[in-house]
Amino acid sequence: MTSFISHTTIDCADAFALSTWWKPVLGYTDVEGDPNEAGDEECMIHDPATGHRLLFIEVPDAAAAKRRCGKNRLHLDLRPRDRTRDQELEVLLAHGATTVDDLRGKDGPGTGWVVLADPEGNEFCILRSKAEAGL
Repeated sequence: MTSFISHTTIDCADAFALSTWWKPVLGYTDVEGDPNEAGDEECMIHDPATGHRLLFIEVPDAAAAKRRCGKNRLHLDLRPRDRTRDQELEVLLAHGATTVDDLRGKDGPGTGWVVLADPEGNEFCILRSKAEAGL
C-alpha cells in the first residue's frame, strides 16, 4: 500500500495573510481558478513548476497549540534557487522573517543553516544553495 502527499497544511491565525507572505518567498502562486481572498479561512498556493501545494488553514488559538507542543515537529527546509544562503537570508529578513537560531559554520566554515520564523512564528530553515553545498 502506498500513498502520495497531496499538499502540506499549515495551521495559522490568518490564512490569507500568511499565504500572501509565503508566495514570494517560494515563488508560488494561487491555484488557477481558485484565487485566495482576504477573509478566506483556507488558502492554497502552489509551485507552478512542480505542482507542490501549501494549504493554510485558520485554526483557533494556533499559538497556544504550538506552546503545548513546544518545538515545531514539522518544518520547511528552503534551498535558494539563484542566490547564496546568506543572500537569501537577507532577502527573507527584509521580507519580515525573524531569526530563531543561526547555525552557520556549525560543522566548519561555509556549512550550516539559519532557523527563521514567518510572521506567525512558524519555523523554517534556510540552507546553503546547491552550488554552495556541492550538489
